[in-house]
Amino acid sequence: MAGLSIWHVLIFAIVVILLFGTSKLKNLGKDVGGAVKDFKKSMKEEDEATASLNEPRTIDAQVKNTESSVKN
Repeated sequence: MAGLSIWHVLIFAIVVILLFGTSKLKNLGKDVGGAVKDFKKSMKEEDEATASLNEPRTIDAQVKNTESSVKN
């Protein structure tokens, strides 16, 4: 009884399109996509930052970090 058929989903989609219009839905999709992209980017940067904290503190590691920061 509580399951949704394809017709329920289709009617719901038509109502949403009529209420908000395609331009607002397109902008909403862009905003959500941009937020997800920024979230993934920040997670990747955080992983790189924590990975550098786990490296051994030796002279060789410090020289490598210094050389890589000079190249960038």
